[in-house]
Amino acid sequence: MGRAASRTVDVAPLVGRARAADARAVARLISLVESDSPALREVARALAVLPGRARVIGLTGAPGVGKSTTTSALVRALRSDAQRVGVLAVDPSSPFSGGALLGDRVRMQDHATDQGVFIRSMASRGQLGGLAAAVPQALRVLDAAGFDTVLIETVGVGQAEVEIASLADTTVLVLAPGLGDGIQAAKAGILEVADVYVVNKADRDGADQVVRDLRYMQSLGGRHSDAGAWRPPIVRTVASRDEGVVDLLAALAKHEDWMRGCGELQRRRRARAAAEIESLALGEVRLRFAAVHGSAALTAAADRVVNGATDPYTAAEELVAAL
Repeated sequence: MGRAASRTVDVAPLVGRARAADARAVARLISLVESDSPALREVARALAVLPGRARVIGLTGAPGVGKSTTTSALVRALRSDAQRVGVLAVDPSSPFSGGALLGDRVRMQDHATDQGVFIRSMASRGQLGGLAAAVPQALRVLDAAGFDTVLIETVGVGQAEVEIASLADTTVLVLAPGLGDGIQAAKAGILEVADVYVVNKADRDGADQVVRDLRYMQSLGGRHSDAGAWRPPIVRTVASRDEGVVDLLAALAKHEDWMRGCGELQRRRRARAAAEIESLALGEVRLRFAAVHGSAALTAAADRVVNGATDPYTAAEELVAAL
């Protein structure tokens, strides 16, 4: 969508149609968010007074563990309970167009005609953590549109890519046997932030070993071993056959109850809002910095540092002070 076209968007009716479960309006609002439209501030103001009640569940894990299959199975289970479900699936970006390579979830076509399900692929565009920069604002769109549950599925992630935990109420780590030393690969961070462990493809050889490795890891201590802390359950699934999905839903409900009981849910949502505000503030500072100083001032400051006339900290403080 071009920026000139975005200026003509009539936001209020668009938000109203999204609230009335108009999928086209929801998609248009998310497109405005993704394209950094000039109408974005107006959209944000309109959504701010319409907080919903969506539960946000993040699914992450290495490539090949069955995240999309697990997501699809969860959608089926939630729809059988008459919940409206939104799915934000963050895909790798095309190096040419910057768009999501996998399109609108070819592998979730079972739900394509279900009016109670909204699926949107979002390009990661090089963002660390397996997430797209526009995901927080897209979450607000789906929340305001009245979805009961929003599932965020990340691209296959590596050791330190744990950003999903800052956006989700509950983080689900999906593992599977037969993919090498999966526990060791995840140990650096993802295992610590996960709230529920799913051992998918549990009918395969090696599933019992993955469960044993998880239990051993839990016995070593860490965040989950503190007094009163949540201890992540280990759920076995065969998502391709919907096996174990009822147990996964029960684990998710139990975690939500725990969070509400101890105030953790409110803390996480406050932290999510704080991180979003901080990200937007830093973006605004970058824009103002470029507008005030431009590359010439930065180059001059760099020359002074290289020549020993000043140090990087002083140069940075001078540039910031000039804002």
